[in-house]
Amino acid sequence: MTPSARLAAAIEVLDDVSAQKAPADQVLKAWGKKHRFAGSGDRRAIAERTYQCLRARAQLAWAMGAPDGRALVLGALRQLDRLPVEDIDTLFSGEGHAPPPLTSAERKRLDVEPDAPPPEVAAGVPEFIARALEARFGETWMAEAKALVQPRAPVDLRVNGLAGGLRGALNLLERDGIIDAEPSPLSARGLRLPPQFAADIQKTRPYTTGWIEVQDEGSQIAAALAGARPGWLVVDYCAGGGGKTLALAAQMQRQSLQDDEEDQVPRPPSGDKGRLVACDVNKRRLDAIPERLKRAGAKAELRLTGQDGQGTEDLAGLADLVLVDAPCSGSGTWRRRPEGAWRLTPDDVARLAALQLAILTRASGLVKPGGRLAYVTCSILSDENDAVAEAFAAARPEFRPVSIAAAAATPDLTEAGRARLAELAEGGHTVQLTPHRTGTDGFFIALFERS
Repeated sequence: MTPSARLAAAIEVLDDVSAQKAPADQVLKAWGKKHRFAGSGDRRAIAERTYQCLRARAQLAWAMGAPDGRALVLGALRQLDRLPVEDIDTLFSGEGHAPPPLTSAERKRLDVEPDAPPPEVAAGVPEFIARALEARFGETWMAEAKALVQPRAPVDLRVNGLAGGLRGALNLLERDGIIDAEPSPLSARGLRLPPQFAADIQKTRPYTTGWIEVQDEGSQIAAALAGARPGWLVVDYCAGGGGKTLALAAQMQRQSLQDDEEDQVPRPPSGDKGRLVACDVNKRRLDAIPERLKRAGAKAELRLTGQDGQGTEDLAGLADLVLVDAPCSGSGTWRRRPEGAWRLTPDDVARLAALQLAILTRASGLVKPGGRLAYVTCSILSDENDAVAEAFAAARPEFRPVSIAAAAATPDLTEAGRARLAELAEGGHTVQLTPHRTGTDGFFIALFERS
């Protein structure tokens, strides 16, 4: 494909992303299947241009006066690539597979450097998100917003303690030619790779043999703070695709709570490893878990539950730990899916907050006296996080707060991780992770214990 044809393709993809609810990576995959003449280099270039435009959408739409695919690509060529207008004119010739020629209005926009944008445009998020972040983070809100949507996220891996330790995983990755992995700063079970390895990691032997799983460090931290132990009855109430289910299984099935950093081969399991039940209302998501469990050498019961929690009645008041990773806006993952920032509305946030409180209240009925309840979202919005936790605590006073600092005393976190979480929690039972604060996706965790 010519450079002009690639630009036309990126415009098409961006318009499809705006018109559909599917994630951008799925839209790109569908485009590739429909246009099989495009080689791997073409698809990669189109994807890079698409994500460049999605991450800088606010700035580019402000510069061009419109948010459609053509405006975003034109804005990117001028504002980000700094191409002269004459060069852009050549690319937009209208000949062959090139985009149609520039209009006089477009050429005028490209010729003039735009005025200084308002704060939300500079931050790269919708105005209502900017206000929410300012209310939550104060003076650092702009840095929080920029870290949320603009840089590419690294590839975070969780080393499966049922297969071995970090050193063994690093050795296996090196044998497959991946020498850039480094231990994660906060998760003692984590490894981190640069973003460019995202497409390669599932082809490696440590992945196919279950030694590693792709899991953001923030998600690893949430599972670590939940603190599952051998012998417990643990309920992963909103299991989704099973990432945290696998982390909980590793906590429950390992031989001891000692760090297995040096282990190349795990010790054989012994004793009562407890019972792990993974629930979800979506059968398609549940159906993806068995293969992951098998690859990891982990065990869990899977339950398809009803919208009102039907199917968990036999667990009422029995669970040592219930983890509620509630449906949310996904705002904490926008550095991976920047299109999500422009699909969310204030009404969506209000609807989700009400749903989250209902789910958390329902799930709390499964916790036994003395048992733990962990509320988790991958959001950075207070309405979904602190407000829900506070409303639950006010309605259910039998659930006492559990200190984040105390919960962080686990071998699944590094010493630096324990210190950072204690600092952020400020002695409380909730903690907010963000790309700016912790270098992770945005996760909120609140811990309770039933008295």
